[in-house]
Amino acid sequence: CFMTDSLELNIGGLTGAFDAFEDAKQQKDPTGGSAPVAANKVHIRVQQRNGRKSLTTVQGLNPSYDFKKVLKEFRKKFNCNGTIVQDDELGEVIQIQGDQRRNVQQFLVETELVKKDNIIMHG
Repeated sequence: CFMTDSLELNIGGLTGAFDAFEDAKQQKDPTGGSAPVAANKVHIRVQQRNGRKSLTTVQGLNPSYDFKKVLKEFRKKFNCNGTIVQDDELGEVIQIQGDQRRNVQQFLVETELVKKDNIIMHG
């Protein structure tokens, strides 16, 4: 049937799941190395859960920082819960409940953990 074929063409590209970390995975070293270009960049993203619920992820912090202490400060300062997730490609990613993008950016700059130029906010 003609209608069925055109319908499949229109929705064919929508079958894949959205990956919020796709841009971080694709960035490679221009010299041919395997290290990411934005190794010193911190990515702050918001992911929609169900309904009004959302999740803020912080990826790309300096590995020498104690992620547990950073998360503890986030939880105290923003009155929310959070966790640290170990990802094979991205390393440790901090997840915080709610849309805390602006709060996280302000905290990282005020505590001088990251320069404002090195923070990339998504969403």
